[in-house]
Amino acid sequence: MKQVTEKYCTECGALINSKAEICPKCGVRQQLQSNSVSSDIAQQRSKWITSMLLCWFLGVFGIHRFYLGHTASGVLQLLTLGGCGIWTLIDFINIVSGNFKDAQGNPIKNV
Repeated sequence: MKQVTEKYCTECGALINSKAEICPKCGVRQQLQSNSVSSDIAQQRSKWITSMLLCWFLGVFGIHRFYLGHTASGVLQLLTLGGCGIWTLIDFINIVSGNFKDAQGNPIKNV
């Protein structure tokens, strides 16, 4: 019976330790399993960098707000040219400091 700390060998199917790089039975190197936590961190960092750059270069048009799902405030920012730049500056500071959230309430921060 397979336990949490075990996995099956990709070649021979033997039950081995989940951290094993080589199967002790057949000697075949095991494939690295993708870590969902590291991919989530990479995705969050990518979202932070993208929103920061959008705010810096296209902030007066509210593009960063559209990207993060804040459509209504994006339209307002587009019509007011980012509150004459003040609203854009405040958004940029909030994004850089990690205090900005997307439409689902998830914080946008560099992890």
